[in-house]
Amino acid sequence: MIKATVGARRAGECDGPWRTRPHGRLLQRSFGLLQRVPGLLAVLAVLLSHTVAAGSAWAADEYVTVSVADPFLEMHTGPGRGYPKFHVVDRGEVVEIIKRRTDWFLVRDAGADEGWVDRAQMELTLQPDGQNIEFAQAGQQDFTDARWEGGVLAGDFGGANIISVYTGYSLNPNVAVEVWGSQILGNFSNGWLGSVNVVHETWPEWRISPFFTLGAGVIHTEPKSTIVQGEDRTDQVAHAGAGLRIYATRRFMLRAEYKSYVVFTSRDDNEEVEEWKVGFAFFF
Repeated sequence: MIKATVGARRAGECDGPWRTRPHGRLLQRSFGLLQRVPGLLAVLAVLLSHTVAAGSAWAADEYVTVSVADPFLEMHTGPGRGYPKFHVVDRGEVVEIIKRRTDWFLVRDAGADEGWVDRAQMELTLQPDGQNIEFAQAGQQDFTDARWEGGVLAGDFGGANIISVYTGYSLNPNVAVEVWGSQILGNFSNGWLGSVNVVHETWPEWRISPFFTLGAGVIHTEPKSTIVQGEDRTDQVAHAGAGLRIYATRRFMLRAEYKSYVVFTSRDDNEEVEEWKVGFAFFF
């Protein structure tokens, strides 16, 4: 933890609201070849270029066709009752089921209109053989197949408190891109941290699924000192980390993670910070 920002900075003392590790441990080895953040961004670009093609190939299963048995089928503009209704499909007409998002289904009618229909209405449609169709409630497979997720986590950033929010998009079942925003609250300084991460999940179908992450961003520090005003700092950061995603129920999951940061300061000596966080997230 930093001391008050008064007088000259002592050797080995950091300016941020966090506690640093001695230079030359894990992250020095991990990022030894990445002297500046642009190098790490190049690595992220390579990872993304190798996964975009796979992401475009992550197609849904062959479309299922059903016919409307109710007087009409109501289409919403999005997967939720809060989205307005914009189109109805009359009894006897056929729709294709394009994809599912929890208890909502994206369907397309003969006129190429696409909209979202809830599970209750979809279970009143008929299969080509005239039998009713049934859909299981949203479960772990939806968690595995979900494209979007978002969440809130809190924990420790080098001895300071940190609260984070994030949103992520899955390029394919194994690789996702996430955008993070964090507030750091220390005894003598506050700050914020923003980053973009690539996450790799080797076994996404597991209920408790481990993942690895690599990312880069910016951290801003504002000292609280009122005796001698410290200088605000904005530095680039890079990190590597690992964690667990734990499916809970329906749309929700628990998430715990550890990240090890390098803060690329304007001084010759960079800083290393450890972060632990736990929280919850939802997928959609």
